[in-house]
Amino acid sequence: MPHNPVLTLMTSPTRPNRALLCCLALLVSGCAPDPADNSPKTSSSSSGSATGEAKTAELAISEREVATDPDGKPVTLFQLTNSHGMEVEVISWGAVVLAIRVPDRDNHFENVTLGFEKVEGYFEPGPYFGAICGRYSNRIAKGLFSIGDKKYQLATNNDANHLHGGDQGFNRRAWTGKAVKKDGAVGVALKLVSPDGEENYPGTLTVDVTYWLTENSELAIEYKATTDKPTVLNLTNHCYWNLAGAGNGTILDHHLTLDCDKFLPVSDSLIPTGKPAAVAGSAMDFTSTQPIGSRIKQVKGGYDHCYVINGADGSLKPVAEIYDPGSGRVMEILTTEPGIQFYTGNFLDGKPANGSYPLNGGFCLECQHFPDSPNQPDFPSTLLKPGETYSQITIHRFSVRPDETDASAPAPQDADGGDAKKKSTE
Repeated sequence: MPHNPVLTLMTSPTRPNRALLCCLALLVSGCAPDPADNSPKTSSSSSGSATGEAKTAELAISEREVATDPDGKPVTLFQLTNSHGMEVEVISWGAVVLAIRVPDRDNHFENVTLGFEKVEGYFEPGPYFGAICGRYSNRIAKGLFSIGDKKYQLATNNDANHLHGGDQGFNRRAWTGKAVKKDGAVGVALKLVSPDGEENYPGTLTVDVTYWLTENSELAIEYKATTDKPTVLNLTNHCYWNLAGAGNGTILDHHLTLDCDKFLPVSDSLIPTGKPAAVAGSAMDFTSTQPIGSRIKQVKGGYDHCYVINGADGSLKPVAEIYDPGSGRVMEILTTEPGIQFYTGNFLDGKPANGSYPLNGGFCLECQHFPDSPNQPDFPSTLLKPGETYSQITIHRFSVRPDETDASAPAPQDADGGDAKKKSTE
């Protein structure tokens, strides 16, 4: 990030009196800089603060009520800011990330997450913009699973399957939140208690999710959960990203790299068919950097697949890097999870119910366990028992890359086969 120029008086050991006189002259004339005024001056887009407004000089957090939820409870918005001007906005409803504003290579700030214009848009079923999904994010085949000899039937809210926790998952629940701070970060700690039998899941589940904004321009998400009965659990955040800025064309020219040698092939209803398959030699291969749209026509319906993270062992590992050549924005993802769901906004259709964003107007990279794990014994277990604590950490790290020209990268194509970069600027 660029810093303010600092006035430095260079003194010569042979001329101390002249240096002293210079200092006195500056102070008397009022030209010396105020030592407390060291906040970086930046410009920001219309989605953030006014253009040219000085950004904060330190970590800060504020909160205010912005709406009333369907149950008559207040919805609180928390705004986190670091000294570089990065801003994160989170609401208590659904633990939703409303906005993340980061600079491009010209230091212009813009929101890079998709969402609704009004908070009330999150009260209705929709595309899960920015929300915490649970109890079980992703799909469970036919909404059925067993724990021991007991079978459970969940809502089938995605054709014949269960998706993201059911008819009213965690994305449409009122969480409680409070501001928190630690060295080098500010955050919001959100809590939700899901009663025994809610959406027909067993056990009273207590979930804690904390969003941290760090001085390293990271959004870190920490998850913890406990239960009083055996249950299944798979939590994730469902941010849709467009590093060019939310609403600025498609993401097909974004460059993606994944540290994943395997992915989970799926059926027509997007349920994993069994064992992981190698990505090598296929359109699923992002082990070397590729524009998202360069081979999307080869993937039926677009990307909506869980990738197996190489060497996943529960420790924090880097798994993904996304780069937008137009803005220079870079996002890196690190996680403790074994899988990452890559989704290219295949159901965005430009309609208000989906935020009016176009097909492929955003992408998701959701760190999680595998889909349908309760029914696939070879997958990492998602069973949580009393006395155990579910924990997960996922970090999104933002930076800027200088202007580069990568002539070797294949041109991205949209779903109709056209030049995505050209179409996105029309």
